[in-house]
Amino acid sequence: MNTRHDEDYNFLFKIILVGDTGVGKTHLLSRYIKGSLPKSKFPTIGVEFATKPVPLKTGGTVKAQIWDTAGQERFKAITSAHYRKSLGALIVYDITKDQSFLSVKKWMEEVKEHAEPDIVIMLVGNKLDICEKTPSERKVSHEKALEFAKENNLYFMETSAYTDINVRDVFETLVQEIYNVKSREDMTAKRNQGGRKLVHNDPSIEEKRTMCGCM
Repeated sequence: MNTRHDEDYNFLFKIILVGDTGVGKTHLLSRYIKGSLPKSKFPTIGVEFATKPVPLKTGGTVKAQIWDTAGQERFKAITSAHYRKSLGALIVYDITKDQSFLSVKKWMEEVKEHAEPDIVIMLVGNKLDICEKTPSERKVSHEKALEFAKENNLYFMETSAYTDINVRDVFETLVQEIYNVKSREDMTAKRNQGGRKLVHNDPSIEEKRTMCGCM
């Protein structure tokens, strides 16, 4: 439960969670926001979102507005529209399912097509707990994913939503890196006597809140 007032923040960053269905996107979000796993075992339908204040290492607070998107192809038209104004993305795959990793390139291209041009992306290999218990279940090696991340200028981390491994680090590292990117852009803009806003909000957020629900 958050103790901060909802409006007690300095910046607002919109972040999206994408990846094939069943990779654990909703579990990661629920673990980070609520500290527990979701009760429902059904896949996300369309889009849902939640918010959480994140303290920055440099001071100040970011309100992270995190959108959990459905992985099914039939919801693509709905979810791609919600990429707009996103400053960060977590592309999630299941380290026990090679196909979910093969889909990462498709998700990456889709994010870059619809989101902000300078979006910060983190590659997340979920379900680490399964492989720690049964190593033979791993289908995507850490080295292979790390190499892919380096080649595509992505951040990378492995997680377990089930046992809460690296969940907070994934979200808060992404938020910090978004801030770092926008801060550098702000400095450049000031030198050029221009300016870009560090805070990006979706103007139709209240309408979408009603449509999508909030965790």
